[in-house]
Amino acid sequence: MEANGLIAIAAGIAVLTGFGAGIGIGIATSKAAEGVSRQPEAANQIRGITLLGAVLAEATAIYGLFIAILLYLKMA
Repeated sequence: MEANGLIAIAAGIAVLTGFGAGIGIGIATSKAAEGVSRQPEAANQIRGITLLGAVLAEATAIYGLFIAILLYLKMA
């Protein structure tokens, strides 16, 4: 297999980090909604923790996209 083909496969795998981030954010949001429904007085604290988790999960997706772009530019 050519080097360009392997780079294209690696870029595709790097983009798959978006799926993990999406699943993680969805699970965190559902648990936060569940927590707020059980303890409405802790809504502000739960919101802050959930936003922090979502930002960290989204950062991994952005890193994967960045690596995919770098690999694609190396291929070109």
